[in-house]
Amino acid sequence: MEWLWKLDADILLFLQEYARMPVLNEILQFYTNLGNAGLIAILTCAVLLILPKTRSVGLAAAVSLFIEFLIVNVLLKNAVARIRPYEVIEGLECITELATDYSFPSGHTGSCFAVATVMFLKLPKRYGVPALFLAVLMAYSRLYVGVHYPTDVLAAFLIGVLVAVVVCRVISHWRMNLFLHKEQS
Repeated sequence: MEWLWKLDADILLFLQEYARMPVLNEILQFYTNLGNAGLIAILTCAVLLILPKTRSVGLAAAVSLFIEFLIVNVLLKNAVARIRPYEVIEGLECITELATDYSFPSGHTGSCFAVATVMFLKLPKRYGVPALFLAVLMAYSRLYVGVHYPTDVLAAFLIGVLVAVVVCRVISHWRMNLFLHKEQS
């Protein structure tokens, strides 16, 4: 596992050295902070729930977000207790507000992918594709500002997507059974 930790550190130091620039620093600091406390994901769910045409998508997104939160923020962060990269990687500078919780996995990334995946699966692609792009941007922003390891982001991506796919399938299965039950009545 030492090689994986070294790869994580090398990627973050590479981004710091070659990707950071003043204009991107401002943009990605702002964007990454939109994910604090799940703000962007919660607001997206709220908008989807408010609009009558997307209410069922909003429900699936909210359920996915809640399950992702339980897995990532309640269970895994506390069980793994991984220290933030800026605390242990020599020379890495964090360029945003320091986090107060553990690093693995990334809650910002997981929440954005949980909601974006539901949108991609349940809405027209003109909404789903930009949602996925914004989730990727959130994941990148967490690396860029120096608060997560690449493996934190990768794990959160997988969890967010998996939870959303399972929730969408369960809801579809439940609706199909409800429809068949009504048809037989």
